[in-house]
Amino acid sequence: MMVGMPSLTRAEATARAAIVSVTGYTIDLDLTGTDDTFRSRTVLTFEAEPGSFTFAELEPVELLSASLNGKPLDAGALSAERLTLPALAATNELVVEAVMRYSHSGEGLHRFVDPADGRVYTYAQMFLDGVRRVFPCFDQPDLKAPFTLTVTTPADWIVAANGELAGPVQDGVWRFGTTKPLSTYLASLIAGPYHACTDEHDGIPLAIYARQALKAELDEQAEEIFTITKQCLDRYHEIFDVRYPFGHYGQAFVPEFNFGAMENPGIVVLRDEYIFRSAVTDSEREQRAMVIAHEMAHQWFGDLVTMAWWDDLWLNESFAEYLGSRITAEATQFRDAWTTFAMQRKAWGIRADQRPSTHPVAPEEVADTAMALLNFDGISYAKGASVLRQLVTFVGDKAFLAGLNDHFAAHAYGNATLADLLAAVARASGRDLTGWADAWLRSAQVNTLRAEVERAADGTYEQVAIVQTAPEGYPTLRPHKLFAGLYDHGADGTVTLRKRVEVEIDPGADGERTVLAELAGEPAAGLLLINDGDLAYAKIRLDDASAEAVPMILPLLSDPLARAVLWSSMLDAVTDAERPVAELVTLVLAALPVEREVVVVEDVLATTRGLVNRYPTEEARPAALELLAQACDRLLAASEPGSSLRLAAMRGLVGATADTVRLKGWLAGDGVPEGVAIDDDLAWLILYRLVVLGAAGAQEIEARYQQDRSAFGEQWAARCRAAVPDAEAKARAWDYLINDPAASNRLLEATAQGFWHAEQLELITPYAERYFTDVPAMLARRGGMSGERVAVMAYPSVVVSEQTRQHAAALLAAPGTSSIMHRVVTDGDDDMRRALLARFAPSVPA
Repeated sequence: MMVGMPSLTRAEATARAAIVSVTGYTIDLDLTGTDDTFRSRTVLTFEAEPGSFTFAELEPVELLSASLNGKPLDAGALSAERLTLPALAATNELVVEAVMRYSHSGEGLHRFVDPADGRVYTYAQMFLDGVRRVFPCFDQPDLKAPFTLTVTTPADWIVAANGELAGPVQDGVWRFGTTKPLSTYLASLIAGPYHACTDEHDGIPLAIYARQALKAELDEQAEEIFTITKQCLDRYHEIFDVRYPFGHYGQAFVPEFNFGAMENPGIVVLRDEYIFRSAVTDSEREQRAMVIAHEMAHQWFGDLVTMAWWDDLWLNESFAEYLGSRITAEATQFRDAWTTFAMQRKAWGIRADQRPSTHPVAPEEVADTAMALLNFDGISYAKGASVLRQLVTFVGDKAFLAGLNDHFAAHAYGNATLADLLAAVARASGRDLTGWADAWLRSAQVNTLRAEVERAADGTYEQVAIVQTAPEGYPTLRPHKLFAGLYDHGADGTVTLRKRVEVEIDPGADGERTVLAELAGEPAAGLLLINDGDLAYAKIRLDDASAEAVPMILPLLSDPLARAVLWSSMLDAVTDAERPVAELVTLVLAALPVEREVVVVEDVLATTRGLVNRYPTEEARPAALELLAQACDRLLAASEPGSSLRLAAMRGLVGATADTVRLKGWLAGDGVPEGVAIDDDLAWLILYRLVVLGAAGAQEIEARYQQDRSAFGEQWAARCRAAVPDAEAKARAWDYLINDPAASNRLLEATAQGFWHAEQLELITPYAERYFTDVPAMLARRGGMSGERVAVMAYPSVVVSEQTRQHAAALLAAPGTSSIMHRVVTDGDDDMRRALLARFAPSVPA
């Protein structure tokens, strides 16, 4: 939240909803004014309890006029972004004219000037409480209303919005039809000289938008995007009784977007990094497909039926996360989407769930919108999605979908709660979900499932059990349904699945220990993989014999999801400092060069690289990086020219190697592996690594930027400038990060990403202390999602020391620390605690 802007409390929202019912918004925006501001005229009609009073949110540069039921409001009616509305009648009309400010933070009405051609683009991002920056509103999710929008723009602009265009455009005036009832945070538009591609499917008009600088790329990729969109629509129409409910389906790929995407009905907004301008891997294309499926799920979960308050955020995000993976796997070419979910999304949820800031999927209390913002994390998304997979195994897919359809029918265009949804699924399944919901939705943290094996003298299993434990302070043991796989390592060097058994863990009946009775007498397997198929949300720990066999068996497993479960278990154990990072690096060297699932390669390399930056001592780190480089080199040699694996290996090698001669050669086009193109993004990546290593600087950065004066090139240049290992460059980058009020969200993020490097500890260590004084001030000025993202990215995570932790403790104890800053530092400090705990691990072997 910005300083001076009060956060809407739940109590205030409840009180307002008790006296107000909104009948409509009629909004007229004029975007033909200055570079900094636009004009907004709004007619807000609503019913109210006669004689009561309330307020509307509004954050103008200048309030030109405001009247309620034909009477001007007092000059003092607007205070702290709240417009007081006194003496309400049964039927009311609020008319407001104001000058509003464009944002550069990705919130409100964001304005972007493309450095490639000077063209201006705007888009609205109203979530979570940015509506007040565009027009006056009752900004809470349970006061839904129809919206009617008119936008005046320069002649060469186009506009797309929630509603469908109501008639021909005349003199730059775009008039849109009235929408179905929407929550305020879902109101949106894009306006600018966007390039558009159009199509139609099953009676639904489709459109895709992007900047003119991405016209060629959009034209080339539109067919795949439309195909994914159509496949997802068809599958949703197969499983849901309600067809897509909002008429047209537009998808706008916009610059400097804070999220992956936003589900605005009729005009879904996505970050324009998803229009690929350089070579990408198949997993990146899959990720785009999953985002498309995720946002489409929101048209039912969030848009058609909306949470009443932010404590039921999971009704939006967990369902969209679950369905995004499920529908991608079921309907598109990307059949291994659950492997991606296991490696990336679920791992994100488990990391978030172990931190001090953990919370239940459905928290008991979200007191205000500031607290709501903090819960947009891996728990509300990925843990919630994992929990839904367990719900499906608990009630069955048929009953699950029947319950959802009952829920949609009962609450269409309205609001609903957790209790409403659980009641619908309970009716459809005939099962009492109270205990299940208490265990999975109303309690925090993650359990560990550990295999315990007793072998008989003849080599058979005497007993196999799964022991469930809970972390200190969070004693809940949960029911799980999962599979255990028995894999044999043959004399011919192959690994085969001998048997897979279904396991139901019921702590109410079995306590901590669940015995797998059917495995007694079974010949012991080379690998006993609990949670084979990855249905359970838990930390997985193997029995000792299976753990010892992983380096031999992992490279030979044919099932990518089984490999993902093993990799995730190892990465998680190292993150928790249960196993040394040296062991992980050795496993990477043994198994990654033969890995064939590109998302596994990318995620293992990214996670291991992050751990190597923080966990080993400064003396051991170079050897660990060299082994990672060797693993990438071997994968590069084994992969097919032009393949996704080769590109992933090349990127990993660039990020790990210290061979500046080789890097410079690639940048000059010498010795480049066959099938790898040194395109713009790969060239920047190579230069970035050279800058970090001190082998390139300002001159090379400027030369590269002159070759790529695009928005993405501008961000790369900012990242590289912040990475220059020079005291003056670091001081300049830090000043920009902390003190430039006009800086865009994306350039600040790039600067934060480029600042901290383990290779530059002597230079950057003094800034660790400054983080805890300077960043809170920056966050107070900037606020919102943009400020939080910068604060997270700027955390001094590579300056691993007790002194850094002491600075963190001092800030956490200081009065007046904002809730956002407290959350960022609490999580960053917990990560550093783990890194310090891991420092006892032995050095990486030669």
